Amino acid sequence: MKAFVTGGSGFIGGHVIRKLVARGYEVMALARSERSQAIVQELGATAVPGDITDVASMREAMRGSDVVFHIAAWYKIGADDWMQAETINVGGTRKVLRLAHKLGVPKIVYTSTIAVFGDTHGEMADETFFANGPFLSEYDRTKWLAHYKVALPLIEKGAPIIIVMPGAVYGPGDSSNVGELMRWFYRGMPAALGPETTITYAHVEDIAEGHILAAEKGEIGESYVLAGPAIPLGEMVDFWAHLTGKRPPALRIPADWLRPFAPLMGLLNQLLPLPPLFSQEQTAMLGAAYTARADKARSQLGWQTRPLQTGMLETFDWIAETEALAHTGELAPDKRKLAGLALGLAAFLFILWLMNGRRRQ
Repeated sequence: MKAFVTGGSGFIGGHVIRKLVARGYEVMALARSERSQAIVQELGATAVPGDITDVASMREAMRGSDVVFHIAAWYKIGADDWMQAETINVGGTRKVLRLAHKLGVPKIVYTSTIAVFGDTHGEMADETFFANGPFLSEYDRTKWLAHYKVALPLIEKGAPIIIVMPGAVYGPGDSSNVGELMRWFYRGMPAALGPETTITYAHVEDIAEGHILAAEKGEIGESYVLAGPAIPLGEMVDFWAHLTGKRPPALRIPADWLRPFAPLMGLLNQLLPLPPLFSQEQTAMLGAAYTARADKARSQLGWQTRPLQTGMLETFDWIAETEALAHTGELAPDKRKLAGLALGLAAFLFILWLMNGRRRQ
């Protein structure tokens, strides 16, 4: 069996490659840079120099594949480069899926996201849920376009596409906002910003397994939500405190108090290199619910998720190891400095809120 993978050097894609190789697949993995080529080769795949926006770079390696996994995406919460987001998430997806269909690949697994549902306002959405905005981030908007204006129309034209829709993904190696939030907690989170903000949590290995189950057992033309339990941030930081023995944040600042500062965060981000957790988009997203249920994937694919305690402890062990390396100087301290800056900024915003509250009294 031959599989062609885009995004193989990424967080989810790397685990998909590892699982495919373990199952005996011959894996061809698209790689844009020498670093990406080295990563996918180390995982056991054959590196294919190229880019999802360049059809010619993919054609020969994709030809003859039994399945294509299109995982590559632009994911930068807080970045304002909407043109690049559309080029990769929409244009790149169109080129990969069209090429795979044209070459007669019998199965195409496309990685969408439950972010296409936007803020569900607490509803546990399933694959039938639909919303067309407003979008809280460029990632949400462009993935919505790729899902509803690229993938679904191609399915209607006969393309053998199966869509998987992960929620939030965590695990060792995570550099997303979830991973950064966990690292911030590990260092000593003084305040939970927007404790009512609710997302789902699933370990990266379980998400990768869901991709392969979709290829092996999924029905062409169907979508499958891959999401773990939905937990508000306020409850999650208490859970983290229980697991790690660290103190939970003393302050819980409601999202309604912080969202008005989103434009200010946009201005500050133009002046200071703040972490994505403190971007205008992330601040505007506080209080939102990105929630969906994976009943269909569990019943039809046999998909399962590991206990949250097991996965979170594993992730915190990894964070502890990388923090220890940072202390010994083996890792650059830039992120640590940025985190300190962000903490100061959070305190500044809280003081602003207190001052505004007193003026209203």
